[in-house]
This record gives sequence, C-alpha cells and structure tokens, in this order.
Amino acid sequence: MLSLITEDFTVKLADIDERSLEADLEQRNVPALMVSEELASAKAHAVFDLLDPADRSSSIVIGADTSVILDGEIYGKPESKEDARRMLTNLSGRKHVVATGVSLVFEGGEKRFTDESLVEFYELDDYQRNVIERYIESGDPMDKAGAYGIQSGGALLVRGIEGDFLNVVGLPVSRLARELSSVIF
Repeated sequence: MLSLITEDFTVKLADIDERSLEADLEQRNVPALMVSEELASAKAHAVFDLLDPADRSSSIVIGADTSVILDGEIYGKPESKEDARRMLTNLSGRKHVVATGVSLVFEGGEKRFTDESLVEFYELDDYQRNVIERYIESGDPMDKAGAYGIQSGGALLVRGIEGDFLNVVGLPVSRLARELSSVIF
C-alpha cells in the first residue's frame, strides 16, 4: 500500500512486545481509540533507534497499528478458532470501528494520527454463520485484528463501510500521504 505514495522505502519490523504494551496501556486506562496510535509510536521509535545515526537525518520511520473496536473493547488477533468465532459472531449485525494509529518519527520530532472507519457486518443468520465457519477453516482470520481481513475472505461478512477502505485493510494511505507532505523537509 505504501507504494501508492512512494517506491523509495524499506520495510523493517519493530521488535517490541505488543501484548505487554497493550496491557500497560489498559492498566493506565488509555482509551481504546488511542491504543493503536501508542503502539504505532512504539514501533516507529523502536525502528528509528536501530537506524545508523548518519541515516537519521534523511529518514522518516512510519509505524502503524490497526485495532477493531466494538463497544469500547479492542478485538485483537484471535487466540484460537473459538476466539475467532466469538469475535465474528459478536461483530455480526453490528457496526464497529476500525482505528489505525500512525506515527511518523524523524530526526527531531514525531507526528501522530489515528484514522477511523466504521464497518458494518451482515446480521447473524444461517448464511452468515456458514460464511464465518468457512472463513475460520481457511485460517485467514488467525493473524488479523478482529479476526477478519476485508481484503480477503472477510469481505463476505461485511455489509458496508464508512470511511477509508485502505484504513480497514491496515494503512490509511490517503491521509498518510497528506501527513507525510507536512513533515518532508
């Protein structure tokens, strides 16, 4: 998705313990809508700290994290098929928020934002239950926040969205391009 903005980038994974950071944020009562932004910042700072000091002045590190939120509860990656089934069943017939927090870390600063989209799932009828079961058996939900990917088989569960489709996929590219333009020097 980032290649829609530029071809000049390198992907590096941040070595942070997301689960313990999430637990700390929950203990500090950080609102669910802000958790992804905090995680994105931690990821971006972890990668920025690994850069060679000579490269820092010409680099912008982008960290991103996406959360699925229903009734103030974050639905992370499922721990089991049963957990995925619980999430997808709870989301059915309801609207939920997909929030992607983004952090831009550069020499001398950081810029953060959170983009939100509203996603509505079809009601939980026999057809939806069948789709959920087939989708779980595909294995696709197991590494996705909220146990679904709108860009794959999870699309069959979705009635509609309000907001940026690519935000639901995991990166609000249009907003990111605008925010990047304000920090490029």
